[in-house]
Amino acid sequence: MDMTRQLKTAISSGSLLFGQRQTMDACARGEAKLVILAANCPQDYIDELHARHPDVVKHRILMVNRDLGTACAKPFSVSTLCILDAGKSDLLSLATNLE
Repeated sequence: MDMTRQLKTAISSGSLLFGQRQTMDACARGEAKLVILAANCPQDYIDELHARHPDVVKHRILMVNRDLGTACAKPFSVSTLCILDAGKSDLLSLATNLE
């Protein structure tokens, strides 16, 4: 799967949230369908997210936060993305890849 292309499709046709705080809030509200984590996302945040919301699908990608921000056409680093609606992308086919 070409992650950059899928992210651009999801941004243009779906609904995403950027950042750790917004992701945690969306998970608490039950709106999160998928959480995408950068390769260098802090492990303590991932552990807290998994402990609070074990039912949400979490997928860690190989991009670091700077590359993830660039792939999302954002002028800042993005360590966490929350997919509320994947739009026309195939992102929701990703499975949890965390232990």
